[in-house]
Amino acid sequence: MSSVTGTATHDPVGDTADRSPATTTAAAAGRPRTGPPGPKAAPPPVSGAAPRGVKPRFAVRRLLHRLVEGGTRSAAVGALLLLWETAPRLGLADRTFLPPFSEVVVAWWQLAVSGQLADHTLASLGRSLSGFGIAVAVAVPLGLLIGWYRRVADLLGPLLEVFRNTAALALLPVFVLLLGIGETSKVSIVVYACTWPVLLNTISAVRSVDPTLLRLARSMDLPPLRLFQKVILPASVPAVFTGVRLAGAVSVLVLVAAEMIGAKAGLGYLINASQYNFAIPQMYAGIVTVSAIGVLFNHLLVALERRLSSWRVPSDG
Repeated sequence: MSSVTGTATHDPVGDTADRSPATTTAAAAGRPRTGPPGPKAAPPPVSGAAPRGVKPRFAVRRLLHRLVEGGTRSAAVGALLLLWETAPRLGLADRTFLPPFSEVVVAWWQLAVSGQLADHTLASLGRSLSGFGIAVAVAVPLGLLIGWYRRVADLLGPLLEVFRNTAALALLPVFVLLLGIGETSKVSIVVYACTWPVLLNTISAVRSVDPTLLRLARSMDLPPLRLFQKVILPASVPAVFTGVRLAGAVSVLVLVAAEMIGAKAGLGYLINASQYNFAIPQMYAGIVTVSAIGVLFNHLLVALERRLSSWRVPSDG
């Protein structure tokens, strides 16, 4: 008879059943899994993530908002063009002196196809941008200097007020007599007209800097150059660009008037010559082109101002 007292029998089923869940988990962690993998658990949702479908709805809503805003802004212009088109056709205005807007568009297209519009526009832009650039390059540093040193401002203040209140077109005959009827006189009159808005706004910008910022900067022992770079210039950007935008509009208007005297090319010459030749639609085409250039120039300056003053935080009030 065999002895069974010293032999331990191993029951796999009973052994497994007797194990606790913690023991089973620990044992399973120590050996490779041989069964088929179970379903993969989904990752936890990211905090702050937008639900699916919110971004497309936001983009559509933003697009509709922009379309409505653009339509609102252009409603007045559309109404003016509609009135311009219908008034001559209904007999409310003399069609000879105020042709419908569609005829002006046809005349503008003919000038563009023939190349005349491009030639006149480039001639005017060259003169206008040259005078505008010279005025800004001179007036901004001079305005910073005059605005920072109060004694200089008190000395030059009366002289600046005299020139400020002297219209540029009133001095056009003087420029023509001194500089001739060539390009120099036209660029010079643009420089003169553009200098004063930029200069006076720059002086006002420097004087209106927050005194608290100046005291804080001086308490940190900033040298004058760093004070200008870190405090004066950033705080002066909005007011300076107000003067620059005014100068941009003035540069086009004054140049068109100057081109009506002794010029052989330019939008002012085109408008004046069309009037003398009684080509009324071409005359209005030149006027519309001047207006479009002024609006485009202003938008470019606004975009540049936003770029340079992007550090500012808009107020909520």
